[in-house]
Amino acid sequence: MTSHARRSRLPFVLMAGALVAVSGLLLQAQDTMQPTNDLPNPYETITGWAKLPAGRTWGSTSAVDIDRDGKTVWVAERCSQNSCVGSDLPPVMHFDENGNLIKAFGAGLIMAPHGIYVDRDDNIWVTDYMDNAPRQRRQPGMPAPELKIPAPGATKGHQVFKFSPDGRVLMTLGKAGGSMEAPNYLFQPSDVIVGPNGNIYVAMGHGAPVDRIVKFDKTGTFIKAWGKRGTGPGEFNQPHALAFDSQGRLFVGDRSNNRIQIFDQDGNFIAQWHQFSRPSGIFIDKDDVIYVADSESGSVNPDHGAWKRGIRIGSAKDGSVKYLIPDPDVNARGTSAAEGVAADAAGNVYGAEVGPKALKKYVKK
Repeated sequence: MTSHARRSRLPFVLMAGALVAVSGLLLQAQDTMQPTNDLPNPYETITGWAKLPAGRTWGSTSAVDIDRDGKTVWVAERCSQNSCVGSDLPPVMHFDENGNLIKAFGAGLIMAPHGIYVDRDDNIWVTDYMDNAPRQRRQPGMPAPELKIPAPGATKGHQVFKFSPDGRVLMTLGKAGGSMEAPNYLFQPSDVIVGPNGNIYVAMGHGAPVDRIVKFDKTGTFIKAWGKRGTGPGEFNQPHALAFDSQGRLFVGDRSNNRIQIFDQDGNFIAQWHQFSRPSGIFIDKDDVIYVADSESGSVNPDHGAWKRGIRIGSAKDGSVKYLIPDPDVNARGTSAAEGVAADAAGNVYGAEVGPKALKKYVKK
């Protein structure tokens, strides 16, 4: 059995009294929350840990997770650049605990991998938030082109793939090129996770105003969706990350609202937390230690400039924040530090970086 509860491999017991208590204590307004910056960092960085094949370099990387064995690492990177469109490189890679590449697959199938999740049966789920439609080059000073949903000419992208450990496609969610109609109800999927009873949850709307959580049953049949663009409870602005705690609560990284929202498995709102800053990635282990990656405060979102970027580590039980692995580039002007985050059974932390194009490993000093 694996070491982390995010994989939904432990019994889940919903505790109504505890949920009410946590909601009451930690439902806090963002404008009253002081930045949780002054925290110890008990970690050191291991550089060059994962070894790519000769001639290959890291591309933008937001997808990282831990295998069921608790020690080997799955990563999906964007083919040595920020997109796999036109590339023949396999974006999904599996590394052993020493950083040696075990296998790689997915070439020509995924346009831009964004989220990755390893389920209780060791199947690998990957979200593809882009498509392969031709794009008109944007001229300097010109406004961004109107977003087409789905984009005309797209024949790939905006889907979720379920792979066997050896790379066979077992299931595909969504229509290639994107769709806003059930049952092929996916556009710009950021992350995916499987719940304790096998239901599948997808965070949708990486940049387009189609922000919501989509729920499928274990066969991939559409069940429901909840949410819309907004700032209220149950509303989203770029839902970017998903995780389950040991109680079976669904944590959603509501990135552009600078908060985590917590729901039951039917989408009922429980609480919102601002103390983990601007969440790009969330990981919760079997002991309810929560790891939250902030890759945008200050650099991408100046309004959140008082908050330091980095990985905040705390408790999913009570919402306390204990540690911060800070972004070493305090002057970054774009996305920086980890966007995706995971932790193995030994407590080593892995940060997948989009802007710096890297996979970092952090170990206790």
